[in-house]
Amino acid sequence: MHLKMQKHIVSEKPRILHIAPANTSGVPGQFVQTERQLGYDSRLVTLFADPRNYFSDICFDLPFIDIAPTKWIKKLVSDPKKLVVVNRTAKPASIPIVWQPHTLSERVLIDVRDCIWRRKIERMIAQYHLDQFDVYQLDGGLGFYRHASFIRAMKARGRKIICCYTGSDLRTRGVIKQIDDIADLNVTVEYDHLKLHPNIQHVFFPFDASRFEPQHRDHTKPVVIGHAPTNRAAKGSDIIIPILRQLAHNHHVEIELIEGLPYSEALLRKRRCDIFVDQIGDLGYGINSLEAMAMAIPAASCLAPGFAESYPAHPFVEVDAATLADKLAPLIHDAALRRRIGERGRAWVLENHDAVRVVQKLHALAGIA
Repeated sequence: MHLKMQKHIVSEKPRILHIAPANTSGVPGQFVQTERQLGYDSRLVTLFADPRNYFSDICFDLPFIDIAPTKWIKKLVSDPKKLVVVNRTAKPASIPIVWQPHTLSERVLIDVRDCIWRRKIERMIAQYHLDQFDVYQLDGGLGFYRHASFIRAMKARGRKIICCYTGSDLRTRGVIKQIDDIADLNVTVEYDHLKLHPNIQHVFFPFDASRFEPQHRDHTKPVVIGHAPTNRAAKGSDIIIPILRQLAHNHHVEIELIEGLPYSEALLRKRRCDIFVDQIGDLGYGINSLEAMAMAIPAASCLAPGFAESYPAHPFVEVDAATLADKLAPLIHDAALRRRIGERGRAWVLENHDAVRVVQKLHALAGIA
């Protein structure tokens, strides 16, 4: 069990428990840390540890999740469409997508897994009094079990249930019907999700840009262009990387490919960059862009359809496969342009992704005091 003990502020405010498979991209952890800053007794339970060493609170460290044999079994029994992450907006037959077992074997295996997990989960619930919170925020739309028994029990006691979707959870897996039916609020940090659920609100990623210092590099050196794929298919990396290599061949450019590294080392590598390329497709920007812009590094990314119309003051260098090279060329040759776009990006992140503002907006939507 991975447990990072912290001093909690006790107040009359509602106690909030976040449940997430892992601290994905640090988003659930940022919610918790910000709520603590605002005086809430807020905890984060994760089912397994994130390998990038993000903030950890109560980790159940359950078996059979992120291991090779499980991934191999999923290929045999699960819906293959739900195992593939792509960089295009889904066009499902029904909205929202509702998860259900693809085969009888998948249903049996999940039931067996939940039975194996039950003893440890029940022990952790008792040890940390996890059934004594007022609000349950499911960062990813999942509870402890696929059959949602714990969340349904909390709802029956009058507790508030919030589902916060953060990525492929809503695009590929879909909602858990037993949870979706009782949720008091659905929110998403992904703009494209607005088309994937009939009753969902968009909030920005909660992000603490103050943790990052603006970077002002010596531009007599090669211009460094960074790219950091956590999943190459989702980022469009197989298109991005060859274009960056061609730019490096034609210009005085160095490519910084940041992949498969602990979070702290990835940030150190990102600080070397003069330009950062996040992703192409139509899913929009991610945490990588926010980190780059917080460092005053221009961020090039696709944007989800409709985002630019909703937020016309955005500072992104908007790109796709056809325009990436042409959009990067002026930045490569003009340090003053990079500085202007970088400074505008940092200011935009500080204003729009400020974690306190995001949490306060979510709480207002949920009716949390």
